[in-house]
Amino acid sequence: MTRTLPLEGIRVLELGNYIAAPTAGRLLADFGAEVIKVERPDTGDELRNWRLYSGTTSMLFRTINRNKKSIVLDLRTDEGRRDVVALAAQCDVVLENFRPGTLEKWGIGPDVLSEANPSLIITRISAFGQTGPMSSRPGFAAVAEAFGGLRELVGDPDRPPVRVGVSIGDSIAGLYAGFGTMMALFQRERESGRSIPLEDRTIDVALNESIFSVMESLVPDYLAYGVERGRVGGRMEGIAPSNAYTCSDSKSIVIAGNGDAIFQRYMHAIERPDLADDPDLGTNDGRWRRRDELDDAIGAWTIRHSRDVALKILDEAGVPSGPIFTAADIASDDQYAARDMIQYFPVDTGEATPKEVGFPGIVPVIGGRSAAIRSVGPDLGEHTDEVRNKYLEGDVR
Repeated sequence: MTRTLPLEGIRVLELGNYIAAPTAGRLLADFGAEVIKVERPDTGDELRNWRLYSGTTSMLFRTINRNKKSIVLDLRTDEGRRDVVALAAQCDVVLENFRPGTLEKWGIGPDVLSEANPSLIITRISAFGQTGPMSSRPGFAAVAEAFGGLRELVGDPDRPPVRVGVSIGDSIAGLYAGFGTMMALFQRERESGRSIPLEDRTIDVALNESIFSVMESLVPDYLAYGVERGRVGGRMEGIAPSNAYTCSDSKSIVIAGNGDAIFQRYMHAIERPDLADDPDLGTNDGRWRRRDELDDAIGAWTIRHSRDVALKILDEAGVPSGPIFTAADIASDDQYAARDMIQYFPVDTGEATPKEVGFPGIVPVIGGRSAAIRSVGPDLGEHTDEVRNKYLEGDVR
């Protein structure tokens, strides 16, 4: 039976490049929205060439831009800008992540788009937001992750800050942009028949604020207690024991045994009943003060066991733990497979014939398994004629 997706009938015009706005577009497309992605002539979205190991289009682009349509428009020309306005007039949402002021400079700012479509939702993603003294500054997620407080906490205390291995700032901003868009769509439906001011239909997502918003109590801890959190490696500040440990087969696992009751079971599982019975370790504060001692004891136990054996013992004791997976581990894992979280498509990888490539499934799950990915990221301009014929008065080129 074909599943009806929640956003079927919603049309989105995506003017974004790289990762942030396209991530928001992907979320909407995953659940049925028709997302029309505008790309520049010849080169398209620069993400097509990021981590491109062979062929003409990277797997990163294919992943971030799945379930979308690609059309080529030159926004540097009057004709291209007219086409954007004409398409926006027939869409529910415009997504963009240009530097603030760029759309206005091109004559296709929110005022112009809203005049063409008074119910249009405009979701804008930028480094520092559309207002404030830093609004005009450019910036990628790396800068936003530093400005938002994340980088200071990532890495070991005796080394400079590092970054996580993905563009987490862009992805988080994309999630907020998708959420903000859905809020605006809900408000528009709830207040059907009432004119909603443009400012209430404009979603302003800043990369640095998106990062800052997931930093938990970083600033309140500082203002309340004068505490400035620092890098603690694989640990989490103030929580113990929770870390990664190496096993006898050189594979690593994460064990999160920081709950008071869990800690008791944990220490018995690693054959250290003396630590389980130590009253100083009965609460998290005491365990954090003796975190090095605990990590040494746990590491001495894990290094005597293979990854699978250690995890089996911990699982039987009810201690939260898990393997640190590689891409190969994920691709062959039964849990991911059971929920259709790896879906395969024939893709051009630069070889003589297309290759079956697995792509991440759709999150969140509705109905027990991932919704089906309808298509991976399209070729450049793959849908230009289709979109022109349908929405631009049959102007096929």
